[in-house]
Amino acid sequence: MPRRLKALNDLASADHKMTHTIDGHGEDSPAAFEVINPSTAAPFAQCPDATPEQLDRAVAAACKASAGWSRLSFSDRRRQLHKLAARVRDYADDLAKVITREQGKPLSNATREVASTANSLQNMANLRVKDQILRDDGNNRISLHYRPLGVVGAITPWNVPAALAAHKIAQALITGNTLVLKPSPYTPFATLLLGEMSRDLLPPGVLNVLAGGNDLGQRLVEHPGIDKVSFTGSVATGKRVMASASGTLKRVTLELGGNDPAILLEDADFDRMTPRIFAAAFANCGQICMAIKRVYVPEARYEQVCEQLAGLAKDYRVGDGFEPEVQMGPLQNKMQYDKVLDVLEDTRRQPGVRILAGGHTPNLPGYFLAPTIVADIADDARLVTEEQFGPILPVLKYTDVDDAIARANSTRMGLCASVWTKDIDRGAEIAARLEAGTVWVNYHLLSEADIPFGGFKESGLGREHGVMGLQSYMEPQVINVPIATAA
Repeated sequence: MPRRLKALNDLASADHKMTHTIDGHGEDSPAAFEVINPSTAAPFAQCPDATPEQLDRAVAAACKASAGWSRLSFSDRRRQLHKLAARVRDYADDLAKVITREQGKPLSNATREVASTANSLQNMANLRVKDQILRDDGNNRISLHYRPLGVVGAITPWNVPAALAAHKIAQALITGNTLVLKPSPYTPFATLLLGEMSRDLLPPGVLNVLAGGNDLGQRLVEHPGIDKVSFTGSVATGKRVMASASGTLKRVTLELGGNDPAILLEDADFDRMTPRIFAAAFANCGQICMAIKRVYVPEARYEQVCEQLAGLAKDYRVGDGFEPEVQMGPLQNKMQYDKVLDVLEDTRRQPGVRILAGGHTPNLPGYFLAPTIVADIADDARLVTEEQFGPILPVLKYTDVDDAIARANSTRMGLCASVWTKDIDRGAEIAARLEAGTVWVNYHLLSEADIPFGGFKESGLGREHGVMGLQSYMEPQVINVPIATAA
């Protein structure tokens, strides 16, 4: 093992010194901020808070490294990203512990996130953008080429910190760009460790990782040395990112929130499908942009589905992610916790509403809320119209499938949706009528490296993943060459 990585042997220890990665080296900062363990609501470590001068140097390092990195072939860049993926797997156990401590999810889920992190680095690096011949008619040969944009600035959220960082690292770097990456200040450590792992694998300046708050994020977006911004987070923050990037006409990709509906048809296998719907709603404590946020059920099967979902919620084990057999951890931070509790209180005030399970905070020190199933709630309630991003699921009845589709589409968001039925053809037909960037039939909650992902309406701008995603990290260029001379 390289000498500079010996400290990674105890990276899950509170004694491990976290540093930014700037130009291939670790750096501390004069100031620091506390990182809270959401299972205890208490700070467990200090994180360096990058200065504006450090950001400037990181961008300068990325600019300097850009020319050499962009000249490498896809194969050469792929090999280096595969080495980073292998290193993530080497340190999977410790990295998972860091994720559980800072994010709160059960250790088994954090372990799966680390596996997804490594797989994303490897599988997205296996993609390749190819040149295209647009015309070759004996007079002109017109070709379409894709060239790197230069320096990408990326901002990642707190719900799936390592895996979402890996998505942006892989896409930016395999396409020949260099990267300045800022994780959420709520969950900075797993991403800082990805930067640390890369220092002896990637050329200096290719991957820079800096931790800090909202001010650092705004400076990154506005920085004249940044050519593209890739942001994953809330709709409100995404709008601010787009406005801030407009001053320099940066290319922008926004992967934002979702209010994702699931529609069960009358012929669905309810006993088999309801547990899968529950899992897709309460994964990561409901804190996934593409998780199920609303469920539409035929009136004739409504009470059956409500009862089944409530039974699953009552049996779901909630607690500290390091405790064995825990299935759901806390909400990640107090701001989100307070927001979800506010939505819950608004739900209680709705006329005729039934809370079938949950609706209470367990007697635990952190930001915990029992998984909650809500029935008989009106379509105009906040729980239905807003993205709750927490463990509360409204179940809504319908009598006509056309009405269910219209109600599912009645939102400013359009990230994902799902249709559940034994009739696959009918499911596909209904899926095509839903206003969402991804619609599944008999499934929900799947992200794949080779499949484009993004949203309709206010759920985002552009696409990530797949060749289409890689192209968004590049600038298309048409080259027109005459091959025949006019008489």
